[in-house]
Parts: sequence; C-alpha cells; structure tokens
Amino acid sequence: MTAIKKYDLEERTGRFGENNIDFCLSLSYDYMAKPIINQLIRSATSIGANYMEANGASSRKDFRNKILICKKEAQETKHWLRMRGKIYPKESEKLRYLWRECQELTLIFHQIATTIDKGKSLNRN
Repeated sequence: MTAIKKYDLEERTGRFGENNIDFCLSLSYDYMAKPIINQLIRSATSIGANYMEANGASSRKDFRNKILICKKEAQETKHWLRMRGKIYPKESEKLRYLWRECQELTLIFHQIATTIDKGKSLNRN
C-alpha cells in the first residue's frame, strides 16, 4: 500500500481509491468475489469523485451535501471491506489498513459537515 499524504484530502481520497483498486487487482476474481469487488471499487473510488464535486460546489449547502455523500460512500466502503475480509481472510493486514483509512475519512467528512452546521447556527443569531 502506498503511504497516504494526511492533509491533502483530494490526494488522500484519490490515493485511497487507487489503493483499493490495486488490492482488488491482486485478488482472485471468482463468482463469490466478483460482486463484492465491483461494489467495493465503486464505493471506494466514489469518495474521491464526490470530494472533487464538493470542491466545485456552487453553494455552502451544495458543498455540505457533497461532503455528506462522501461520508456515506466511506461508510459503505467499510461494509464492503468487511465482506471482502470474509472471502479473503488471509489478506487481513491489508484489509485492516484500508478499513482504518476509510474510518479516518468517515470521521473527517463527519467533522467537516458538523463544522458547517455549527457555522450555520452561529450565523442565525
């Protein structure tokens, strides 16, 4: 796995998607794994795509909504990583690394949305 730059979220989400693709390419692709790998790649790469959309948002509300989509995609990715672990138990070390990174991304997107919401409540007074 490639080390992820911690503070550039655009790079970090992109690298996370790439790391998932690389890992999936290294696995066997049988009838059990196929749907899980497909779903995992879709959700893992969607995090970065939605973050790019958030950066191009037309309003604060649009930005917040895209960030929440990033968070949802990260949560979905954690689920697919867990399912992949069931099929590939020998790959647990790599899976743990990807799951931890995904959990950190989930928490980051949650914090961004919370900060935006706090800013809204402060602006109302």
